[in-house]
Amino acid sequence: MYKNYIFDLYGTLVDINTNEYKPSLWKNMVNIYAMNGAKYSVSELKKKYNQYVQEQTELVPAEKYTTNPEPQIEYVFQRLFKEKGVEASMELAIATGKTFRALSLKYIQLYDGVNELFDAIQNHGGKAYLLSNAQRIFTEPEIRMLGIYEKFEDVLISSDEGCAKPDIYFYRRILDKHGLDPHESIMIGNDYRTDIQGSYNAGMDSLYLHTNISPEIKGECPAKYKIMSGSLIEARKALFSE
Repeated sequence: MYKNYIFDLYGTLVDINTNEYKPSLWKNMVNIYAMNGAKYSVSELKKKYNQYVQEQTELVPAEKYTTNPEPQIEYVFQRLFKEKGVEASMELAIATGKTFRALSLKYIQLYDGVNELFDAIQNHGGKAYLLSNAQRIFTEPEIRMLGIYEKFEDVLISSDEGCAKPDIYFYRRILDKHGLDPHESIMIGNDYRTDIQGSYNAGMDSLYLHTNISPEIKGECPAKYKIMSGSLIEARKALFSE
């Protein structure tokens, strides 16, 4: 029995499909920027977006990460306005980023058994935390929309921290912030490298869920529990011996 249950999000609790390459997304983004005074062609906007994401990543201070820097994407959307001489507020940049995310979504939904797993954790006196490689401006609205934001004691997102799983710094952030004993904590995720190997390096047990968007396992997967069906119902049974 564990005291702390640390979750990955996408592919673990949330089934999601996005497409940032579809032409309609970029055509709509061109219109949104133009309506705010920043005129781009589709090809120019895509090129500048990718360039600024890379440059923003390179600006992450070295002391924030060991191997996996993570930028804040809202600065990219703001810079795209500035490129065309528009002084956009951060509020506008964030709204533009949220629109970009919404336009890229094909679907988003909870996997079956999510709420029952949270109930089991609460009933056994445990606490749930989120440790997600994601962008705050995308992820927080999505988990609020799905009704699970309040299920977590805390939500740590890589864009806020400047580092991403499997970087040991990201795991240490949540352990140190809440004074969690790694031997009393378990990581639950669907990626054998970022979730399982990363938490192993941080001294934690883990539960691996092989879901529809899990990457192929190409190396060691040192999880204490392996649920190859991807079922959260099976995960609940494994954790609580039901």
